[in-house]
Amino acid sequence: MALKDVHVLDIPSLDIVPESPCFSNGVEFKVPKFAVIGHRGHGMNALQSIDQRMRAIKENSIMSFNAAANFPIDFIEFDVQVTNDDCPVIFHDDFILSQENGIVIEKRITELYLSEFLAYGPQREGGKDGKVLVRKTKDGKIVQWEVEQDDPLCTLEEAFLKVEPSLGFNIELKFDDHILYDQDYLVHVLKAILKVVFHHAKNRPIIFSTFQPDAATLVKKLQSTYPVFFLTNGGCLEDEKKNSLEEALKLCLENGLQGIVSEIKGLFRNPGVVTKIKESEISLLTYGSLNNVPEVVYMQHLMGIDGVIVDLVQEITEVVANLITSTMVVDEEGLTEGMGKMQLHSKPKFTHLEFSFILKLIPKLIQI
Repeated sequence: MALKDVHVLDIPSLDIVPESPCFSNGVEFKVPKFAVIGHRGHGMNALQSIDQRMRAIKENSIMSFNAAANFPIDFIEFDVQVTNDDCPVIFHDDFILSQENGIVIEKRITELYLSEFLAYGPQREGGKDGKVLVRKTKDGKIVQWEVEQDDPLCTLEEAFLKVEPSLGFNIELKFDDHILYDQDYLVHVLKAILKVVFHHAKNRPIIFSTFQPDAATLVKKLQSTYPVFFLTNGGCLEDEKKNSLEEALKLCLENGLQGIVSEIKGLFRNPGVVTKIKESEISLLTYGSLNNVPEVVYMQHLMGIDGVIVDLVQEITEVVANLITSTMVVDEEGLTEGMGKMQLHSKPKFTHLEFSFILKLIPKLIQI
């Protein structure tokens, strides 16, 4: 593919299918309540974690998606890439790794054909074993991809056909951060994904999200049915639009995007931007390991954030059910000193005590 800048503003409107009844007014879309979204389904695989829950079920798999559907969850989030023969598949990493005779073999997902992609990991045909999957950790170590319940790799079409139909899909459009994509390539990939979505979605709620700013604006131009959210790291990446919440908001307003998904630490470092985003009528979701902490979820509910992407689906859906449907008491002992107890309400309003609690807790969370 060519590596050059994309000039999205030069592209005409390219609606390729009729609008669906799901979000017929995508521009007006708002998350209806405080939403819980399962990260890569039932939760991501952290293979070096001491927490067994992070290795319970293979991430981004049909098994993981349906396991998440057993809880009162609104959406599952998963990553979609397109193979060399134009099939949208679900996989997080840019490269897939296998190990043969002690040698690690690394291949880019988008350079594989579908049959090659599906040859990794457990096979759907009984008694067959695929290529042994391994994974590279953030510190560069190679580890076996071992989970308690394994499942074959899957396509986007399979997810639509085999996952509980009432469960919403937050489809992350996955692109390599280190590549400047040609406009024609982006359009080609996005159309391949949209073709599957519009053929199978029916009344299933859909959100598109992506870290790739040009892909975000393009998918908004290519269709007007489903909302598009821009993903931002909120403070850790080199790309200015990914690094700055203000730039993310600007991108949304200039291109009619409906939402932002931010790493929660970015919002804790700059809580004032939450008000700006909400006043701009842009939906706001968050992701990050801190979203597995009940007190952090509570704080976001108070701050007016619209929802959280989480790994511990069972635990956090229980917390949110209590937040939304009843009044409960949470003891913050051990998190702050002398804060006592606070009441949680379905329509929370900040009190002096709550402000004090948040201001004291945020610096501790940012350091985690």
